[in-house]
Amino acid sequence: MAENAPLLGSNNGEEVVLAERESEATQRKTTTPSSRVVSLDVFRGLCVFLMILVDYAGSVFPSIAHSPWNGFRLADFVMPFFLFVVGVSLAIVNKIVLDRTGATLKVVIRTLKLFILGIFLQGGYLHGITGLTYGVDIERIRWMGILQRIAVGYIVAALCEIWLPCQGMKRVALFRNYICQWCIMFLLSAIHCGLLYGLYVPDWQFSVSQSTGSTIYEVKCSVRGDLGPSCNSAAMIDRYILGIDHLYAKPAYRNMKECNGSNRGTVSESMPSWCHAAFDPEGIVSSLTAAATSIIGLQYGHILVQFQDHKGRLYNWSILSLSLLAVGLFLDFVGMPLNKSLYTISYMLSTSAAAGITLCLLYLLVDIYGWRHLMFVLEWMGKHSLSIFILITSNIAVILIQGFYWRDPQNNIVRWIVTRFVHK
Repeated sequence: MAENAPLLGSNNGEEVVLAERESEATQRKTTTPSSRVVSLDVFRGLCVFLMILVDYAGSVFPSIAHSPWNGFRLADFVMPFFLFVVGVSLAIVNKIVLDRTGATLKVVIRTLKLFILGIFLQGGYLHGITGLTYGVDIERIRWMGILQRIAVGYIVAALCEIWLPCQGMKRVALFRNYICQWCIMFLLSAIHCGLLYGLYVPDWQFSVSQSTGSTIYEVKCSVRGDLGPSCNSAAMIDRYILGIDHLYAKPAYRNMKECNGSNRGTVSESMPSWCHAAFDPEGIVSSLTAAATSIIGLQYGHILVQFQDHKGRLYNWSILSLSLLAVGLFLDFVGMPLNKSLYTISYMLSTSAAAGITLCLLYLLVDIYGWRHLMFVLEWMGKHSLSIFILITSNIAVILIQGFYWRDPQNNIVRWIVTRFVHK
């Protein structure tokens, strides 16, 4: 194919290659069922909607909030869905890359922008709706977060798509066409598994600042391959590299029975010492399999690009989704738990399968049955997903809503919700 033809030394050779690529691109556009796959925008909008729902309704309905440790709930699908749709979109955007170096430079710049924006929004610079101030202590800033994880998944998947393109563009043997990308995914999973099960975790201690002074806690570990919240190697790596003061201060495992209540600010000496420790669910080790999710999304994007008929797309998406789900559930059955905080391989495969099934349903409803008008809100949210994320995460949208009150500034809907449910 022209996409894999060597660039000849003469100008005539380059013109022939460019002409073939332009002809191929034009032919694809004319044979595609629709010029834009609207279901991708709807999918992205669904991710944003779920993020808003679980963030603001999770305290009222704990059943949709993040699972304290093993297992998953509705909130635990949001991040994998974001990473998945990033991969699908990259396969469409980079289906023909003429300048790999230039495309790589754009990817690096965009990644840095996302990462820096994530630090600004979730690093602690903005203090929230209850304290409308700003500024962060550099010694305690959080380096990782949602946008940072998306940035990692984006750059890994983008570089795979730019530098490891398919060979042959045949409709059959999609796995063989993108074998290098699958190898990268397997490598990331193997490194993640090796670090999680192979590293020895010694006893460790940390201090927590309180109004009466600092309290030092000690956690007994001396174990290898533990996947619990106290002695897993992922947290150990984050403590060594990022520093415990730069991790997420209110991890979901504080809602476990052993730590019940500590997430609301109450401190009890009867709780295990690790309940007081910080833990980042968007840490370094878990970012490996998170990036692998975006590579899986790439494969769904390849199917979207290479198969021009609805039946072929849905058939291959369904086969891939069911295969991923079967392997993910099997790994959970044999002892690798579904865990979002550690982003285990079983969790990666199962949530990627769920994302693939969701894509199939949205594609069927929106792009085949034409229910676009019923999904216009989600489509709009998908087209403006980053702007909405910034408005929500920075609390600007909440502050604007809070500005409307009844007679007294204290009588506003935001304060009523916070008082009634959050601080209940």
